[in-house]
Amino acid sequence: MTVTHADVAAAGERISGRVLRTPVLEVAPGLVFKLEQLQHSGSFKVRGAFNRILSAGGLPAGGVIAASGGNHGLAVAYAARALGVRAEIFVPTVTSPVKLAGLRALDAQVTQTGAIYAEAAQAAAKRAAETGALPVHAYDQPEVVAGQGTLALELMEQAPDVDTVLVAVGGGGLAAGVALGLPSRVRLVTVEPELIPTLHAALRAGQPVPVEVSGVGADALGATEVGGTAFGVLSAAAVTSVLVSDAAIVEARRTLWTRHRMVVEHAGAAAFAALLSGAYQPADGERAAVVICGSNTDPATLTTS
Repeated sequence: MTVTHADVAAAGERISGRVLRTPVLEVAPGLVFKLEQLQHSGSFKVRGAFNRILSAGGLPAGGVIAASGGNHGLAVAYAARALGVRAEIFVPTVTSPVKLAGLRALDAQVTQTGAIYAEAAQAAAKRAAETGALPVHAYDQPEVVAGQGTLALELMEQAPDVDTVLVAVGGGGLAAGVALGLPSRVRLVTVEPELIPTLHAALRAGQPVPVEVSGVGADALGATEVGGTAFGVLSAAAVTSVLVSDAAIVEARRTLWTRHRMVVEHAGAAAFAALLSGAYQPADGERAAVVICGSNTDPATLTTS
């Protein structure tokens, strides 16, 4: 099933009033941040979660089920509680204690299983088949992709003169949604850790391919391969794909704290790392927007790792 700009626009209407219109902050001449770490549940993912559940043709009597590195699970749990349905979340062992605590605070039933996201996803799919709960995929469902794209609609209303948008990629749902939500004149730069190059590898191979998962972004960008829906969108969008080192991500996260007092997880700092490290270098006069996408982290680690 394909996803279109019209689907993103429809998602915007569907989830209106359910999600926050997060602010845009100009931090330097020609550079703005879209502060999606301030979103409900601490990341952009609540957009896709609400759109998936509300697109189901009635609230699911069996509840909802999802696999997640943490942020998607938090988003699904938040949306489920807001809508009055049960949420069951499967997470891998790499999920941070902060995210686990957040899931339990949102009254989700949590099962921690598998070393990586893909293994938790297998367990969640099996459980969904047994219970009849509505599966809410972390990135590879059209409704989820369309929901994430509402971020781009907001951004272009708030900063209409932006030339380039930089966004982190794990499974690709956010990047694909943003690609669909942006006007054609705006360049999309996708940013991934060198240790988890799901989209980068797929673009080189001409199809999604599995990659090894490790490094500081593994708990949020830890998909073993880019989603098929996202790849279809992004391979047609002629995106600029760049990779950043773990050291660059750590430095970007630290800089966001020390310079801007923003509490951001490693994945949330990945897009900024591309600018800070020079992995992406804007042209003279280019106006760039960086999506700061997640804040679910232990503040005690902001200056140490």
